[in-house]
Amino acid sequence: MALSGANNDRGELRIHENLDELRTDLADYIAELSEAAVKERGVFAIALSGGSLIGLMGKLCEAPYNRTVDWAKWYIFWADERVVAKNHSDSNYKLAKDGLLSKVPIVPSHVHSINDSVSAEEAADEYMFVIRQLVKIRMVSVSDISDCPKFDLILLGMGPDGHIASLFPNHSALNETEEWVTFITDSPKPPPERITFTLPVINSASNVAMVVTGSINM
Repeated sequence: MALSGANNDRGELRIHENLDELRTDLADYIAELSEAAVKERGVFAIALSGGSLIGLMGKLCEAPYNRTVDWAKWYIFWADERVVAKNHSDSNYKLAKDGLLSKVPIVPSHVHSINDSVSAEEAADEYMFVIRQLVKIRMVSVSDISDCPKFDLILLGMGPDGHIASLFPNHSALNETEEWVTFITDSPKPPPERITFTLPVINSASNVAMVVTGSINM
């Protein structure tokens, strides 16, 4: 079980013996980054993914984090999302709402989910527009070396095939370098229609953490 964090300056690998250690370390890691971002910019812009990640963030709903984290300064985004209704069991939004967002005092207007009533292509375009507007007012920072948004933290899991966000091995979406958000309609893993941050956006974040569980052969 590992938490691997990286920013523009360094990379770090943390290996834990059990899930409880991983959950505690992940909560500490997120809380520290949140505090630093709020002190520096007044906000904390975090992008979530799906899978088991939300469950592993569960410690944040408990003491002391539920009282010490400045939840009112959090702005929530999704690094990828399935284009399904928000109450659908496959929705990353529903997963995050049920497992985290409904249990802490996050401002509802600070939660930026996709428009689930349009096509995947339209949803990606609209989501990118929303992010662009927030970059303009610096609610989300901008990269020093590109025009990409610079999220304070992007949290990612990893699928059995090695995919992160909804960027699957050998898929054409991996080659997208112009757009911040792209879409796919042929996901190897159902549901088929998804939106996802592109690699330039993921690589531009101040911090990226991949949270992976399972056995490690060394």
